[in-house]
Amino acid sequence: MLLKKQTVWLLTMLSLVVVLSVYYITSPENPKDNVAFVDKKEEQKNAKEKSAKASDKKEKATAEVSTVDTNDMFTALRLNIEDERSKLIEQYNDVVASSDYTPEEKSKAKDQLEELAKLSEKEGFLEDMIKSNGYKDALVRTEGGQVKVTVSSKKKSPEQANKIMQLVEKELGNKLVSVEFQPASSK
Repeated sequence: MLLKKQTVWLLTMLSLVVVLSVYYITSPENPKDNVAFVDKKEEQKNAKEKSAKASDKKEKATAEVSTVDTNDMFTALRLNIEDERSKLIEQYNDVVASSDYTPEEKSKAKDQLEELAKLSEKEGFLEDMIKSNGYKDALVRTEGGQVKVTVSSKKKSPEQANKIMQLVEKELGNKLVSVEFQPASSK
């Protein structure tokens, strides 16, 4: 039985998503204290999470130590974002295609689809712009009114973070922007 090229491609991509998801889930979290800007609410939330994790670690007798390659981290984050967005696109397409919804709801879903496409395009453009400034890799993700930028760089400085923030604000407007530097792998 011969499989179509699309079927083989789909199965390959799905298996890649599963493998990277398992790898991402089983790897320890990276420290978040290298963020250039953190608002007070997020800082308090992180402090609560850290204290909860510390109490969980006391209960566990064993600890695992592993390193995550920066490229793998960026790939896993991109796959997670793509997965979330594809679910949203599917939901909006279901609303547009269904006869159970009013024309207003269908119109709103179509507008959301267009907005999501524009946002993805702007994020990709920003990633390319940041990479063109000499960074090994960059990931831009918009969550609500906040834009999180993760950059792979050997050096980190407030000046670099400021330049990235200004670039993001110029492209996406006045949103809360946080920049996180990840050490570049030596590969």
